[in-house]
Amino acid sequence: MEVLRRARGQLAELTGLEAESVSSFEQTEDGWSLEVEVLELSRVPDTMSLMGGYQVELDRDGQLTGYRRVRRYERGRADPRPGGH
Repeated sequence: MEVLRRARGQLAELTGLEAESVSSFEQTEDGWSLEVEVLELSRVPDTMSLMGGYQVELDRDGQLTGYRRVRRYERGRADPRPGGH
């Protein structure tokens, strides 16, 4: 859990965006890989706010080694289901 807290803090420091949640994480050979959801643009109603999903890489000590935005979406929109349903 400490690794997740540190990753959120480091990403916020670099981007100026507060992490709302960690949607996935896994241990890798080199450390940790996480997907972090952040609020990029607040709108009214809140369901229209713009969110970003960031892939975050950490070394074994929990230090951020890289990040990139992998998706951008409105808070109220679900990811499309495979097969178009």
